[in-house]
Amino acid sequence: MRGLDQQTGELFSYVDLEARVRADHPLRPIRTIVNEALAALEGEFAPLYAQVGRPSIPPEKLLRAMLLQAFYSIRSERQVIERLEYDLLFRWFVGLGVDDPAWDHSTFSKNRDRLLDGDIAVKFLSAVLVQPRVKRLLSIEHFSVDGTLIEAWASMKSFRPKERSDEPPSSGGRNAAANFRGGTRSNATHASTTDPDARLYRKGAGKEAKLCFMGHALMENRSGLVVSACLTRADGHAERVAALALIEPHADRPRSITLGTDKGYDAEDFVNELRSIRVTPHVAQNTSRRRSAIDGRTTRHAGYGVSQRIRKRIEEAFGWIKTVAGQGKTRFCGVERVGLAFTFAAAAYNLVCLPRLLETAP
Repeated sequence: MRGLDQQTGELFSYVDLEARVRADHPLRPIRTIVNEALAALEGEFAPLYAQVGRPSIPPEKLLRAMLLQAFYSIRSERQVIERLEYDLLFRWFVGLGVDDPAWDHSTFSKNRDRLLDGDIAVKFLSAVLVQPRVKRLLSIEHFSVDGTLIEAWASMKSFRPKERSDEPPSSGGRNAAANFRGGTRSNATHASTTDPDARLYRKGAGKEAKLCFMGHALMENRSGLVVSACLTRADGHAERVAALALIEPHADRPRSITLGTDKGYDAEDFVNELRSIRVTPHVAQNTSRRRSAIDGRTTRHAGYGVSQRIRKRIEEAFGWIKTVAGQGKTRFCGVERVGLAFTFAAAAYNLVCLPRLLETAP
């Protein structure tokens, strides 16, 4: 008998979200790790909220929704809330019941300052890695570091002289015509009116200059997980300064540790700084125009070659963060907000990798 194409409203709902998500769904092991990390951060959330007033949306649910945005390459918070309205999988992961209303998309913006004040992104990344079953996957002696450019949410037309006239352009309109031919622009004389923290930067010779930030990540070499991340303004020294800041907390060990990098870090002052904190610099030699700061005392060891092969795996993390998690061109302004999104995307990358690593771990 052919069924009828009809829709009828139900007075009661008997949908069990736990039963609707199949047992082998990839989000199940991720949700377990996320819940353990969020439970460990419960004491960090309490000081960020007032003790009286109307209850807010739980920060745990907001963070789970932000993870889904990274996992599924969702472009905006509006689209995340739209998916929460009808997607049972999203409701199960976030922790909403079938009949629970989804919150307004502006809740993300209102709570972002709280997440920044509590440095929640960095603490969440750490809370994932300190779990016992995850911690045994990590190397404590061998690391790699690198940086990548994050394009700013600002157009080149917004990069104007700092001492400019406030008069509107003669051509009128929001997107007035601009002629850059023959003009000289630099970070010393110009700044973006959309995002003053963005810097004009060129990745290499022959590349176009863009308004961007620079994201930095420290990877352990055993499993290829990101153990620390940060974001800075883009300039020629940012990579080396950030690398020292990222590796220093891991350098306080009885045994010397190694740090693999590319040729951009081959500078004498950087190499000497690493050696002063008992970090062996496995830096790729840059002999194109000058003498390398790394000599045969380092390169003759087999471990140097191993570090040079493994360090390239950090590009896998950058590729996922920029393409899947949508951080190739940020949607935020300001180094703090862009840094929050970048660090949280690094934590999301680890969560995607962990189920496979835990399953194959001895």
